[in-house]
Amino acid sequence: MVVLWMAASCVMQAQTLKKLVNRAPDGAGIGFLLTDGAVLYQGNGLSDWYKLTPDINGSYLNGTWAKQASLQAGYVPDAFASAVLADGRVVIVGGEYNNGAFTLTNLGSIYDPAANTWTSVNPPATWPYIGDSPATVLPNGKFLVGRKLDMKMAMLDPVTLKWTTVSFAGKSDFNAEEGWTLMPDGSILTMDVKNAPNSEKYTPAHATVQGKWTTENSTLVDLHSPSSFGCLHYGPGGKLCYYPPGEIGPAILRPDGTVFATGSTPTGGTSGHTAIYTPPANPVNQGTWAVGPDFPRGDDAGDSYAALLPNGNVLVLGNTGKLYEFNGVSLTAGPSASGSLLVLPTGEVIVGGSQLYTTTGTYNSAWAPTITSAPTTVVRGSTYKISGTQFNGLSQAAAFGDELETATNYPLVRLTNQVTGHVFYGRTHGHSTMGVATGSAIVFTNFDVPAGAETGATSLEVVANGIPSVAVTVTVN
Repeated sequence: MVVLWMAASCVMQAQTLKKLVNRAPDGAGIGFLLTDGAVLYQGNGLSDWYKLTPDINGSYLNGTWAKQASLQAGYVPDAFASAVLADGRVVIVGGEYNNGAFTLTNLGSIYDPAANTWTSVNPPATWPYIGDSPATVLPNGKFLVGRKLDMKMAMLDPVTLKWTTVSFAGKSDFNAEEGWTLMPDGSILTMDVKNAPNSEKYTPAHATVQGKWTTENSTLVDLHSPSSFGCLHYGPGGKLCYYPPGEIGPAILRPDGTVFATGSTPTGGTSGHTAIYTPPANPVNQGTWAVGPDFPRGDDAGDSYAALLPNGNVLVLGNTGKLYEFNGVSLTAGPSASGSLLVLPTGEVIVGGSQLYTTTGTYNSAWAPTITSAPTTVVRGSTYKISGTQFNGLSQAAAFGDELETATNYPLVRLTNQVTGHVFYGRTHGHSTMGVATGSAIVFTNFDVPAGAETGATSLEVVANGIPSVAVTVTVN
């Protein structure tokens, strides 16, 4: 017991939180890692947004804040479906609340960082409500959303901004409160809330085969908590009634291919459970589940945040405010914090837009992106193509219980001047895939050389989920 305590103490001492030098002007709710290395945050006013930009040395600790464009009039959402798209824009749709009222709104908007503008997005036809819904960007770059109140799904084409309804054949229960985890084969894993402890996998349509849901067995332990609410009224005059099925925690795909799923406190329980999913060797078979460690008594991760650390551990925020690291076997408690979790290109995790979390350990070199083709000379203000492997990382690397999706499985391009050491990020866009764990397949993205980048010999790295490639040297003219 003494040895275990000492080992845990060493880990705890190695976990650190540092406050940002500059505070967010209006607080920081949910944040999105933009493809130019900045972080876009929703302010506490909900319609206002701010951008955190690292300093000239690449430090987020010393980063600065700047107000960005506000959402369109009438859209003041809280708890929505969201994503960073392959073209670098940010899309949000729905919201459990709008203007502070429980409405399950179907409004939406898309943010263009280059133009600093929000543009209204129409909902899918016949969808009067969206609310706080599960969503993900598929490997083909399309944005898939599951309607909260039933099993229906629709897919947004980022180019045309048109929606297409897709098959939900085989779905066990409605989408409410479920989170989606994108798997390496392009399927989506979810842990049911209404039908807990069942799990399901969605295989998107391909060729002439329509998309379908199939069961992935029981999670063995109950990951959902009962709802403390009865009927929640919404709609015109509050005449419609929604009965929440409870809450569940975030689930993260790890570099070894397993998924660490966390739970809220179930009926009769004293803390939240966790479970570990192992996908089948043959995709026609079902995956298997194993029981993971419980949270300490009185804590759980229902409707909370998780992020994949570069060292392969999963960082989870408990509802008591305690941070935990899961190393594949056990949960280790660390410092207390609050707010969303997002992995930065430095490998740090920004917590609630106010603190940086660091821990011990590093990544396996096999997890890193590799560059196979890159320009040797670039000109400021111009766009270039770069190719290689694993540009999207091995995981989406971020999750919430259900809504507020902030996945970071896309490449960033970091330019470090070899004389001054100053850091610049080239905005990436047009990624060839939004999949995860793409292995030896050659993928690519495009990057814009910043107009303010310093000239001369420069180290160029591709970074995914906080893990950089081996640098190549380019000359900036």
